[in-house]
Amino acid sequence: MASDPIVRLVGVSKRYHRGAETVRVLEDLDLEIDRGEFVALMGPSGSGKSTLLNLIGGLDRPSKGAAVVAGRRLDRLSDRELARWRARHIGFVFQMYNLLPALSAERNVELPLLLTGLDRAQRRRRVRTALAIVGLVHRRRHRPNELSGGEQQRVGVARAIVSDPDLLLCDEPTGDLDRKSGDEILALLEELNRRFGKTIVMVTHDPHASARAHRTVYLYKGQIVDRIPA
Repeated sequence: MASDPIVRLVGVSKRYHRGAETVRVLEDLDLEIDRGEFVALMGPSGSGKSTLLNLIGGLDRPSKGAAVVAGRRLDRLSDRELARWRARHIGFVFQMYNLLPALSAERNVELPLLLTGLDRAQRRRRVRTALAIVGLVHRRRHRPNELSGGEQQRVGVARAIVSDPDLLLCDEPTGDLDRKSGDEILALLEELNRRFGKTIVMVTHDPHASARAHRTVYLYKGQIVDRIPA
């Protein structure tokens, strides 16, 4: 019997209010993502890709509909429950890396573990393992300004996987990199998916990047479509 999807969105809408104006970002989305899938989200700017990623990751809540991710109905969790759930189940990779400049690579990677009950020795082992997976153990004591863009993004990936989450959510992970460095990050994501079974959802504008995914979901004006209109 097939396992339940790790992501199930049913009738999900997201609206923001600016004074008397209502901004409709997502409208009645239905989406399922199976465990172990690598899915790309594509669409023009303003189509709702990052908003959808934030809803899947519990950084935002739907205005309407049900969001079930990693076995929990996110729209019914309190803020505190949602924070604990994110720390256990979600790893985020950002376009601009979001590393703290005063901290070394290993300290940046360790940050998500400070929210857990792991002791220092356990945290160090996990950090070393995550850095080994991304090939940066030898650069562990370097600060972000001593690393290349590709290396900084590898640190970002290590930080995302250090808590062994179910889902990796990547928002334009190659958008600030040259093609060579971007290809290395995409190859790393493929390895995490293939070798470690990580489910990956990646927002991208780049067809070269989306070609690495198992399938591509297209968004246009807040809705899932078969293709982007010309």
